[in-house]
Amino acid sequence: MRRRRVGDALLKRSIIMHSISNFSEGGFRLLGLSRPILKAVAEEGYDSPTPVQAEAIPAVLAGRDVMAAAQTGTGKTAGFTLPILHSLSDGGPGADSPSDDAQAGPIPSRPPRSRPAGSPGLRALIVTPTRELAAQVEQSVVTYGRHLPLSSAVVFGGVNINPQIQKLKRGVDILVATPGRLLDLHSQGAVDFSALRTLVLDEADRMLDMGFIHDIRRILRILPPKRQNLMFSATFSNEIRALARGLITNPVEISVSPRNSTVDTVAQSVYTVDKNRKTDLLIQLITEGGWYQALVFCRTKHGANRLAQRLEKSGIEAAAIHGNKSQNARTRALNDFKSGRSRILVATDIAARGLDIDQLPQVVNFDLPNVSEDYVHRIGRTGRAGSSGEAVSLVCGEEAKLLRDIEKLIRLKLRRRSFPGFEVRESPAADGRDAADSADARPPRRGSGSPRGSGTPRTPGTSRTPGASRTPGTSRTSGTSRTPGAPSGRPSGPGNRRGRPSGTGGRPAGSRGVQSLDSARGPSGRPARANRGKGVKGSRGPGSR
Repeated sequence: MRRRRVGDALLKRSIIMHSISNFSEGGFRLLGLSRPILKAVAEEGYDSPTPVQAEAIPAVLAGRDVMAAAQTGTGKTAGFTLPILHSLSDGGPGADSPSDDAQAGPIPSRPPRSRPAGSPGLRALIVTPTRELAAQVEQSVVTYGRHLPLSSAVVFGGVNINPQIQKLKRGVDILVATPGRLLDLHSQGAVDFSALRTLVLDEADRMLDMGFIHDIRRILRILPPKRQNLMFSATFSNEIRALARGLITNPVEISVSPRNSTVDTVAQSVYTVDKNRKTDLLIQLITEGGWYQALVFCRTKHGANRLAQRLEKSGIEAAAIHGNKSQNARTRALNDFKSGRSRILVATDIAARGLDIDQLPQVVNFDLPNVSEDYVHRIGRTGRAGSSGEAVSLVCGEEAKLLRDIEKLIRLKLRRRSFPGFEVRESPAADGRDAADSADARPPRRGSGSPRGSGTPRTPGTSRTPGASRTPGTSRTSGTSRTPGAPSGRPSGPGNRRGRPSGTGGRPAGSRGVQSLDSARGPSGRPARANRGKGVKGSRGPGSR
């Protein structure tokens, strides 16, 4: 009889294990996650964890502080949302205990603490740098926690704060927030941190880049000192490590990829093109390549708007997303892009951080980023979760130095390509400097003489021959001595305090110097207007026409 009972128990356990495996839980089953979470993971089509998930999930479940660095697109979000959901589920309805095999993992899971009955305080706080990333993280919480009796909310600026206050008053277990809006809610007494157990800083490097360091420190001061701290980021700079020293205690450090490296599944290439032909080349690449979905990065907000408008005029559905757009406009543009109503999404670095687009085939650097590390984050939008992708950069002559800095950072020489009909005609500026900086691109400053960068420098203490006009862009006559006692750069002469012949009301045609307000008077006796490099109004000198 006893043997039959043991046999029945073994058969029952075998049936249970077979049922679990039917959920396609695979490697996730070994990490100690509860059955409802495993079921939600399987419903999303995932059967095995990524390297960062395999290392981070057991450490978080064990209650350890964690510093995790991994490339964009390697599953960092699930690396902290899954164990947080497990720890907060408190063995609720359907939250079966993990199997014996799961409990045999390298780091045993910590028994979750019970939440006080009726307590409105939140227990997990996730802080992100951008609205889009906050919305994406909260969506992951909802997706993986769909079979758990937990509530969540996302709060960020740019929208009405009152609905957020009302939702927080009803009580949430997990809050995803941007730093500014979180501090606003706390100042209004709308959020209670007394029951907080876990703090997550997601994309910590970007938060520091965006100047949130002071907000982060203010947030840390108002949180309970005894808590679990998790830092997840694509890279960990020295500034990040300095912040971590005052935040994290004896952390588990996880790094599943070299610092500032790019994923192997992304094919990277460079098209050399004149700056004023970038838009035309992009249109050709989209149309002839049959691109149906591409994320294009611009350096500025106005540049993103202009490019989106040009693409629309060419018959290519496009939308722009950046910090000046309202949150509703940004959400609408992103949804149109994901649903296929827009083929091209033009974005700036800040707005695009945190965009999660399944199977995004192309990323385009219309402008190279000023910060080389941003290149890694940009192209990380494609080639996610092991899928293949393509990253194309349109590089003009003045971006040569930026390209070299990027290649030095990622330790990879990018493949150069050319497109027929778009061969480079401009001469690249030396050392990658902006060509505009070396050209006579701006008028001279008041009283500055020759324009910056034009002609030959004037020898100190010399002056231009009185009454002689100077061709723009040429140097002043050197070797001419200045009359003692005359103002510097203003030779004295008969009939005129600037040394011009009497009766000449203005500078001869073609001259570009700057005239003082009380200088040269015309035949009418009225002073001529001050010249800012565009010629002097009033009477002209003899032979000026």
